[in-house]
Amino acid sequence: MRIKKWITHALAALMVSAPIAVVTTAAPAQAVGPAVLPVTVTNNTGRAEAVHLYVLGTNLNTGRLGHVNQAGVFTPWPAGSIPPSPAPDVAISGPGTGGSATIRFPRGFSGRVYFSLGEKLKLFLTPDGFVQPAPWTSADPNRNILFDWSEFTYNDAGLWLNSTQVDMLSVPHAVTVTGANGVTTRTGDLVAGGRNKVFNALRAQPGWANTVYTRPDGTVLRALAPGKASETGLLSSSYLDAYITSAWNAYTSKTLTVVPFAGQPGVRYFGRTSGNVMRFTNTAGQTVASFNKPSSASVWNCDRDLFAPNDNVVGPIARTLCAALNRGTLGTVDTQPSTDASQFYRNSAPNHYARIMHQNMVDGRAYAFAFDDVGNFESLVHNGDPRAASIVLTPFG
Repeated sequence: MRIKKWITHALAALMVSAPIAVVTTAAPAQAVGPAVLPVTVTNNTGRAEAVHLYVLGTNLNTGRLGHVNQAGVFTPWPAGSIPPSPAPDVAISGPGTGGSATIRFPRGFSGRVYFSLGEKLKLFLTPDGFVQPAPWTSADPNRNILFDWSEFTYNDAGLWLNSTQVDMLSVPHAVTVTGANGVTTRTGDLVAGGRNKVFNALRAQPGWANTVYTRPDGTVLRALAPGKASETGLLSSSYLDAYITSAWNAYTSKTLTVVPFAGQPGVRYFGRTSGNVMRFTNTAGQTVASFNKPSSASVWNCDRDLFAPNDNVVGPIARTLCAALNRGTLGTVDTQPSTDASQFYRNSAPNHYARIMHQNMVDGRAYAFAFDDVGNFESLVHNGDPRAASIVLTPFG
């Protein structure tokens, strides 16, 4: 059994949401893995700044938002206010360069591990919950802090842990999980000097240079994913429009076949475009889904026109469309998802962020957009019976 992760995106600097939601089928009869899973955070950055850790997210048993301390104990957030009020200081002291520290995930928790270097994060609460840091906006108080995060879910079906780049790349890091059999899997490692290679390659692309943000003291803090960059005027908001129109119109005269489940090749949906609407039928000829031609923002964020509900039909089709548009294969590859990476990012307006991110990963895997897990190209580790996990902050280069 596999749980798919659905990334929630802030619509503004002060959007309140849980970091991760999960979709699952029936849980196992009994839990596996320890009630509290040890997670080692290792600092191989080579940088001298103090590291601050935060384990924030959702108690899956109650739906409450809150934080977890170093021992793995969950505490709900206190009530916030409008305007947002400062959250309690829940930072966990992280390791110095060359060192390690252990944090713990309680089973039944889904969220993020934030790590900031040199300065603690400024966190806020509203009456509805936690305000996620949004450093791509000029008003966010964390804009000039060097920080990043990993995302995870730990429940009765095991651990899912990924080094996400969905919103940005800032602090390079890898993730690992060790199962009861003693086998460790690892992903998320950039190639040597990969952080700088990503930044330099983005700066070299016409129109993309402003997606790399440098602090006033000269520290290069992050590269923004195109959705975040376009929302804040750092990348053309219409960058993908011409390609989307071409890809969408291709199916006025031919059929798009979507086979959303790798293990169920007989489950197929067939799409044709009429006007700006693409309608999908099942093998019985019944209409099961329709989508308006998406905007660039809908493609970058895999939402709005491409909103993917947690169902077994519309959501999987939407995910497949979003992945194909981000990878530039819609319109030319007529059975989706395409899993031939050599065909990705060759369209008229490539997602250079995703292309460059994957290009600079040791194993080629990255979470460069929300549904980069379509076809299993994501930087994710999973184990159904975990005994330990780790997050390794790797050299900046």
